[in-house]
Amino acid sequence: MVYYPEMSKKTRPGIPGGKSPGNPGYPDAVPSLDLHGLTVVEALPEVDEFLHSSFRAGYFRVRVIHGKGTGVLKLEVARYLATHPLVLRYQSSDSYHGGSGATEVDITNR
Repeated sequence: MVYYPEMSKKTRPGIPGGKSPGNPGYPDAVPSLDLHGLTVVEALPEVDEFLHSSFRAGYFRVRVIHGKGTGVLKLEVARYLATHPLVLRYQSSDSYHGGSGATEVDITNR
């Protein structure tokens, strides 16, 4: 499941006086992809589409929720993110946003 936060035109990138979604001024305005219940084979194409659609929408920070479980999905998502051309960096979310069960991803703005 993908969640894109609702934002007014004043908060979209490129709007004078507005803040960009995904920046520290809007910590909860981060699009999220929930991978619970998916296998690695099902999840990786979802991650790819999510990154591309978030990039096209102008977001530069997103959250991928993979859960804690056995850690296989987290490991494979991290391997995938490490080589993805849109990904600048990634790290586990803070405890308030899922801790080790979610990954924060910074994507390029170009």
